[in-house]
Amino acid sequence: MVDKKLATQRVTLEVADGTSMNAYVARPAEEGKFPGMIVFQEAFGVNAHIRDITERVAREGYVAVAPELFHRTGPGFEGRYDDFPAAMPHMQAMKDESSAEDIRAAYEWVRGHSQARSDRIASIGFCMGGRISFLASSVVPLRAAISFYGGGIAPALLPRAARLSSPMLLFWGGLDKHIGQDQIRALMDELKRLEKPYVSVDISDADHGFFCDARASYNPTAAKLAWNLSLEFLEVHLKGTGDKAQVA
Repeated sequence: MVDKKLATQRVTLEVADGTSMNAYVARPAEEGKFPGMIVFQEAFGVNAHIRDITERVAREGYVAVAPELFHRTGPGFEGRYDDFPAAMPHMQAMKDESSAEDIRAAYEWVRGHSQARSDRIASIGFCMGGRISFLASSVVPLRAAISFYGGGIAPALLPRAARLSSPMLLFWGGLDKHIGQDQIRALMDELKRLEKPYVSVDISDADHGFFCDARASYNPTAAKLAWNLSLEFLEVHLKGTGDKAQVA
């Protein structure tokens, strides 16, 4: 589809393990070179919400791709927000090693796109995808990575913190019962110990999934604040003229 400002399409990416992964793409319709963005899904698939975020990112001037992370067990899966058990088998089948291969496939697709600036690629992810966005920064050379309420980063991914390639922006909901404060503290302590650049935002009256307008937990004020902070973070790290931030 092409409109005056945006072009969207579905593509198939080849993954190193021999699997194929479908992805939703949105990009500016006009000619030019733009930063790249990988959008990582929630447990409910590359659904209308994730496609909308991908398009919102593209309207801000990015070549954006949202890969289907359940492509090995449920190609095309789109779950309902009131039926989390349907997503569980796909989540449980995911392994960090295979997710890393998916990340590389999406990264290489963006890097090779004629409109994308290969040296200015970032990631953003939500819930399960927030965890994957953290993982992505340890797998490929990103300029920035954003994680919305990414559960399970600590303790499992803490050994990868030393390999982060980019500054991190992390959002948490103060009312979120899915992610323990012990997990958040462990992550913050490790990032501080390693002197990794990050911004952590705890929104006191927000719950898990606060950014998603299809969830009962949607918080429009928190969502607007987080979106504006995300755009500013990306502006600094992807659209600025300075050199890439140095990380230890």
